[in-house]
Formats: sequence, structure tokens, C-alpha cells
Amino acid sequence: FCWEKGFLDAQFLQLQQLQDESNPDFVVEVVSLFFDDSEKLLNDLTMALDQPNVDFKKVDAHVHQLKGSSSSIGAQRVKNACIAFRSFCEEQNIDATLRCLQQVKQEYYLVKNKLETMLRLEQQIVAAGGSIPMIELGF
Repeated sequence: FCWEKGFLDAQFLQLQQLQDESNPDFVVEVVSLFFDDSEKLLNDLTMALDQPNVDFKKVDAHVHQLKGSSSSIGAQRVKNACIAFRSFCEEQNIDATLRCLQQVKQEYYLVKNKLETMLRLEQQIVAAGGSIPMIELGF
């Protein structure tokens, strides 16, 4: 359900394949770090854009970090929104960057909700004695 709308890409599948019996909480830990980092960066972005004289280099650095975090976990729509955001930082367009911030937040909270639901369902399946089927990568 996260794939058909483009919320996650193959990078997330690769993360899942790194999880095994020796590290059964790997994906949950990586996702939790992504949530923590993203929320800090979104707060930093909100504060940076709320200044009377916006430091677009600082804003761009935060967006670049968020884009990297999103890419590493496979949060494709967040990553794509960050790409647009960075182009408006280069133009130093305050109105467009504020719109992009709202778009990035929306995409982040959508993927966060999807990931939390998916991980909760997986935990319930495992707790009930089931197993999670691995999706094969076709490349």
C-alpha cells in the first residue's frame, strides 16, 4: 500500500532485506531515526524561514539533509518535494519556499503515517506467530 502511490521506493525494500534474526528491529530503528531527524529538520526549517532576513544557505543545508534522510529510507515523495524546495532556495524565493515547506511537511506526515501503520501491522503479525513475506527486487 506504500508502493502504488509512490510513498516509498526500492531503497526501503533494500533496508528490509538488511533485517534478519540477528537484528530483528533494524527497520524499526532506522525508521525511528528518520522520524527523529526529519522532525528536527522540519522544526529548524520552520524557524529559519520565520526570520526577518532568511538565510537561504542555512535553509538549503537543512533541506539537503532532509533530502538525504528521505533518500536513505526510500521516502520518495518527501525526497522529490525537497528537490523542488532546493531550487526555490537557490532563487531565494521566500513565498515559494514557504509553500514548499508546507508540501514537504505534508509528504512527510503522509509517509510517517503509512510507515507507522505498516510497522504496527508487521509487529502484530509477528506477535501472532506469523512471518512477514519479503518482496523480491526485480533489478
